[in-house]
Formats: sequence, structure tokens, C-alpha cells
Amino acid sequence: MTVEVIAVVPANSLGRGVLRYYDRQSECAFFASQPDVRPVLWNRYLGGALEVYRRFGVEHALEYDAVADGRSTSLFFVAVDSAGEVVAGVRLQGPYADVGQVHALVEWRGHAGENDLRTMIADRISEGVVEAKGAWVARDAAHRSELSAAISRTVLHGARLLGARYGFATVASYTVARHRACGAVPAERIPAVPYPDERYETVPLWWDTRTYQAFAEEPQRSLVELEQEAFGIPGACPPELRRGTGRGREARHRHGR
Repeated sequence: MTVEVIAVVPANSLGRGVLRYYDRQSECAFFASQPDVRPVLWNRYLGGALEVYRRFGVEHALEYDAVADGRSTSLFFVAVDSAGEVVAGVRLQGPYADVGQVHALVEWRGHAGENDLRTMIADRISEGVVEAKGAWVARDAAHRSELSAAISRTVLHGARLLGARYGFATVASYTVARHRACGAVPAERIPAVPYPDERYETVPLWWDTRTYQAFAEEPQRSLVELEQEAFGIPGACPPELRRGTGRGREARHRHGR
């Protein structure tokens, strides 16, 4: 596995440039920036997201009019293929200062598990929670599976870059296995909700930047480390969590609670 560094801006310059690396698995360059810093790239992310969400008839879940100005987005990632096309992306909100800012609570409003989810977020917010929204992969993109995994990994990268411990997202239940491979853990005791509509069962996931190595699959774990090294992010996990023993088992047990 190889991640080639194209260019990396200094660690203290987030918001004044763009971070980027090349992923051989998806054969795409990944870019991370902020909407007001790279508005052209941001608009290409938005255009791709709107096209994909419209194809599935769930464009209302994108909340395009509310997010298009970029003010609610702290950081976004896009994947660019060899032809220069933006073929995948995701945006991050946070770190949150208050539980009420978390969008997922809107999705669970009036549903079983709403209070448990609120408590779960409240327990973590002091250590930093960022929420991934608007994830998409172009339907006709080559290496869609690899791209989907790469987008999942960016939740960990984004949390680290934004100084948060936890990444959080709500996803369709049929995609959970893909995210598990990248270190995500489903929230326990939180029933799925029909969101954006009755065709989907949506569940909440957590990525813990300190302990994900205890349960991520080895290929994805190695890629996370390589990509974060490309970004200049130091390693965050103690060795025992890599082996899945001792505190590693405890981390797995507690992570989704």
C-alpha cells in the first residue's frame, strides 16, 4: 500500500491552503480544504453531491440551500481522478460547542433512541465531536469500492485536523460493514430511523481517533496511518490498541456506547 504526498501545507496553516495526497487504491488525488479558501473546489464538491443525491431522490437531505455558502462546513474533502473530475467528497461540521448543534438529533427527533443518542453525544463533546455530512461517490467512478473506503477514512483525518477526538456520521445500514472496516463503530442501543425516507434505515456511527486501530481492518488501518503521515499528523494510538488486547478490548466494548 502506498500513499504519495503531492504537497502538504504547514500544520499551522489549515485554512490558508490545501492538503493533498494521492491514493493508489482509488487512483485519485484527495484534497482537503475549507470552502472560503478553495471556492472552486467547494462548488465542484457541491455539484457532485447534488447530482448524486438527486439521482436517488433524496436531495432534500443534502440541505443544499443551507450549506452552499460553506459557513457551516469546517473542512471538506474531495477525490479527483486522473481526468481531473471530482468523483467523491464529504464535508465536516464542528467541532461542536453544544449537543444541540448536532444534525443527527434532527434525524432522530421523535424516534426511539433520541435521548440515548443525545446522552452519547454529550458524553463526548468535551473531547471534540465533528460530524460528517453530504458524503457521495459518483456512480460511474472507477474503483467505487476503494473510493467509498477512502471517504470513510477521511472522517478520521478530518477529526484530527480539526482537533477533535471523535468523528460522527449517520449512514444507511447497508454501508455499515464498509465503515467498520475503517474503524467506525455503530452506536449501541440506538434503533435505526427511516431517513431520508422510508427506503432507508439510517444508523449512527462513531470513529474514535485514539482507539480506531483496535478494531479497524489491517489494510484500512495501514492506509489511515499512511494518509495521516502524509498530512503531517502524528500517530495517536498506544501500541496495545493495535493488538486488540487489554485496553484494546475495553476500547472496542465502550466505543459505541
